[in-house]
Amino acid sequence: MKKFLVLVVLCVAALCGLHAQRCTFSGTFSDFPEGFQTVLLKVNNNKMELVDTLKLDKKGHFKITLTHKEPTLYVIPMPDRESGVCHLMLEPDSKVTVDIQYLPAMKMFRITNCKGSENVALYKSFNDILLNANTPEEQVKVPDLVEQLLRENKNTLMSAFLVTFFEQNFDSYASLYSDVRDALVTKYPNDSFVNHLNERLRGLLLPGMMAPEIEMSDPDGVTRRLSDLRGQVVLIDFWASWCGPCRRENPNVVRVYKKFHDKGFEIFSVSLDNTRSAWTAAIKKDGLVWPNHVSDLTGWTSSGGKTYGITSVPATVLVDREGKIVARNLRGGDLERALDQLFQGETEK
Repeated sequence: MKKFLVLVVLCVAALCGLHAQRCTFSGTFSDFPEGFQTVLLKVNNNKMELVDTLKLDKKGHFKITLTHKEPTLYVIPMPDRESGVCHLMLEPDSKVTVDIQYLPAMKMFRITNCKGSENVALYKSFNDILLNANTPEEQVKVPDLVEQLLRENKNTLMSAFLVTFFEQNFDSYASLYSDVRDALVTKYPNDSFVNHLNERLRGLLLPGMMAPEIEMSDPDGVTRRLSDLRGQVVLIDFWASWCGPCRRENPNVVRVYKKFHDKGFEIFSVSLDNTRSAWTAAIKKDGLVWPNHVSDLTGWTSSGGKTYGITSVPATVLVDREGKIVARNLRGGDLERALDQLFQGETEK
């Protein structure tokens, strides 16, 4: 029995060791004021906690050992408030080296070297973009350069923090938030920065964002999924048999379907009906010949409608071949022109 208990204790200790791993963090501060000392702070639930003092030797070297379970964002304050702070995301079981230069004339700092962390390397690239924008013309380009950097590194967790660079202009960069969130949410479902992106994006569907899944039954009880149409241009059409404007718009929807179907255009019709017979009769009477008709027959509480925030019908969402939203609520000539442009653009490539 004692041997069994010892084995259990050892197994538990081993598992704990797998969850909490050491990180060695070292580096050098250069060009800082004489006698400069600083601290290392940890960001935890949007609050900063003191971890330890970074003890520097005469040459500005420091080394500290940290223990954490997940990638963790740390903060190093600069000598004055105007220079801000240096953000460093450190991973468990890693050896990270960072050299930081103080630029008092610019009231900024520069990361001159980093090793052992793709998260720190991404922050260095971000830091370089800001520092290299020395003229008004270069400063204008900063948002585009940062956006490009984050799109190219969306699989790196640090991007979930850096994307908040655009927080004050969120609507214009919602698709970037979405791309970063989608790239990270499966691997880091509990990360606070990824969760922040989730909260910002909740209920918001803008052009450039991935169209959320709709999975519902057709009139025969067969499950149909929006994602099954990936690779084609899709119009998600929210309608109902009892909706007069929807029924009047249906001839136009039929017309654009026939015009563009052979080019790779499909329609995914989501009915907000309550009655199966009324729904299927309207499909037949209006000649809605495409196969993708779905409904859960719950009216305004339709799961598909709730996913897309539908509060009135008719409502449409145009989705490209990659599953990204192109536009919302296009009807009549506007829908036809948008499809013309989409398919013409593909031909010109």
